[in-house]
Amino acid sequence: MHIHALRIRNFRRLKDVQIDLDSNISIFVGANNSGKTSTSQALQMITSASREKFSIHDFNSVCWGEIDAYGNQVAGAILPKISIDIWFHVEAADLHRVIDLLPSLSWEGSLVGLRVEFAAADEVGMIARFSEAFAKAQENIQPNLNGGAAYHPSPRTLCEYLADNLRKEFELRYYVLDRQRFNASLVEEPGYSPLQIVQSNGRGGKEVLNSLLRVDFLNAQRHLSDSTDGSRSEDLSRCLSRFYERNLEKSDDDYDAMRALAESEAMLNEHLARVFEPTLQRLAELNYPGVANPKLLIKTALNPATIMSSHDGAKVHYALGDHQNGTDALTLPDRYNGLGYKNLIYMVVELLDLHAQWLAIEEDRPPLHFVFIEEPEVHLHAQLQQVFIRKVLDILAMDGADAILYRSQLVVTTHSPHILYERGFKPIRYFRRCHAAIGQSTEVLNLSAFYASYPTPEHPTRDFLERYLKLTHCDLFFADAAVLVEGNVERLLMPLMIEKSSPRLKSAYLSILEIGGAFGHRFRSLIEFLGITALIVTDIDSVIGPGPAPAVPVDEPVVDEDDDELKPGKACMVHIPDAVTSNQTLIQWLPRKKTIADLLAASAEERTQLQTAAVRASIRVTYQMQVNITWQGTTETWTGRTLEEAFALENIGWCQDKQRGDLKLRIPKNPELNVRQLAERLHKRINGSSFNKTDFALALLAQDPMSWTVPTYIAQGLQWLQDELKPLPVPPPVAHEVME
Repeated sequence: MHIHALRIRNFRRLKDVQIDLDSNISIFVGANNSGKTSTSQALQMITSASREKFSIHDFNSVCWGEIDAYGNQVAGAILPKISIDIWFHVEAADLHRVIDLLPSLSWEGSLVGLRVEFAAADEVGMIARFSEAFAKAQENIQPNLNGGAAYHPSPRTLCEYLADNLRKEFELRYYVLDRQRFNASLVEEPGYSPLQIVQSNGRGGKEVLNSLLRVDFLNAQRHLSDSTDGSRSEDLSRCLSRFYERNLEKSDDDYDAMRALAESEAMLNEHLARVFEPTLQRLAELNYPGVANPKLLIKTALNPATIMSSHDGAKVHYALGDHQNGTDALTLPDRYNGLGYKNLIYMVVELLDLHAQWLAIEEDRPPLHFVFIEEPEVHLHAQLQQVFIRKVLDILAMDGADAILYRSQLVVTTHSPHILYERGFKPIRYFRRCHAAIGQSTEVLNLSAFYASYPTPEHPTRDFLERYLKLTHCDLFFADAAVLVEGNVERLLMPLMIEKSSPRLKSAYLSILEIGGAFGHRFRSLIEFLGITALIVTDIDSVIGPGPAPAVPVDEPVVDEDDDELKPGKACMVHIPDAVTSNQTLIQWLPRKKTIADLLAASAEERTQLQTAAVRASIRVTYQMQVNITWQGTTETWTGRTLEEAFALENIGWCQDKQRGDLKLRIPKNPELNVRQLAERLHKRINGSSFNKTDFALALLAQDPMSWTVPTYIAQGLQWLQDELKPLPVPPPVAHEVME
């Protein structure tokens, strides 16, 4: 048995979301404040069966207006409820456990559903009590002393009333869901009313849910440190002592050890080593960080009065070597090892503790142990993050006959690209923030559905995306927006160009992906699926026709310094008649044009993909455009073919200065050349085999950034992205004085 899906309504950011879960481990990713933690808290509050944990602020912000409308008895207003649908996937061996959730004797299939609602216990009575409190508040309105607006005591609205009385007016209710009344997306048909579970023989909805599911949480704020100042922090020894007290063989049952305490420290250390051996073996499965890693030992502090009752009675030590020739290895206390390694051990021990408490339930143990692990990357460097996520399922694995009857299911929330790299993309559930005119909400996307959208199991585009992102940019899943750039030069210079031209973007989390014009269009399906705002910064890549030529590899020289012959498919200057683009992103994605003339004439609207109901992503492509160039007192209109050409033309006087020789853009005897001649020489220089684009970028980074200008096409694209992500606030209307 496992949880197949959750559907959460009206809880914080989660206005109405469905979350499909992997049977073993699901990984929740998304930008900050996208609803990942809200999901775990919703399940935690619902399964705790305590209405005391809820407040009015747990309702989605859109619900506040709906609550007040209901309080004002607006026609058609409905009082919102917080609800969560839990769909269990059950096998034939589990049917006896879910008898209470079968909607009828004719039930068939593998899904059974349970709905938990936090709703008003008596809507009519609640409105009457609110009206009484509101009328009393009206009677006590007092004008302000300065003659201003009157003070209105609370409650002025139903929301204000519920802020103080929610726990009295609302209750938890449980319902059986009939899978036949839901569509393939688990959305119920209109007018469907599920069957409420009523208390019978001491067994109600709370007991039914608890008989199937145990939910535990390992939070990110673990407060693990080496401090001994009595703060909230705790050390590893205290954690292991607590685990010993709860789950392992207790010393008061080991009379040999109690007697040995008075006689020999060695015998007690042997006892501790024996009872901790299974736990330490599990830790050893992490295989970190190799053969030279200090080993864990549990040693007594040798205080007979406190050793069995105090958390300070047993200490973790690290052995600096092996036991040899009858001599014990040198040891150090646990605080002398790195915080990251201690945090890894701490999390494993805490998970084993939760697992052991679940297994310790002797009567009616729930068959499913559902564990939320929040941000395991805290204090863990990249290799430890991968070790943890790789081994965590093995650590909680069941043995023997219990492996068929009982199982653990995990959800990991993370901002770590290393964890995504280790597990792959199928377990990812992407939390996408949705902004509306009022309130905020979240949409949850299942990356398994993205895989299934391709017609064949092994599709080249899908395989390319997975390999590329795993090797380079898993951080796309945590970004506010993506900037897809042509090559290494754009990637190196983009942060500086952002700072110069669109400084408000510095407060946004941008994922800068180096993709090249030949492969950019392959990202279309993923960008559109995720619905992430994207700016594509690419080159116009003009070539001699006829027809579009094959794409030119990004870093391969295309024109030799002394090769003046123009052949079909050969790189050429942008102004050459009948030139076309070799850039597949411009041909196949935006603006879907082939000729250079059409590309230069394309409007901003043609270069922009607006967000629609079908395609949730806002996308803009920007490439080199016509600009006015002034040289030696003459101004002409020119267009660069690549970033380097566009930069050299728009900073022509600055680049031709002798002090900028390290940029390799200065043309000898440039005062003797007109604009056309200089542009042609720059084109040959940049596209020649001797020009190193990365060296150009590094040399530019060494220059004063205030002395040069960002190419116009990049500045315009970044300005569009800034307006999308960080629009300036609309100024208030200016009050005009009335002249008498």
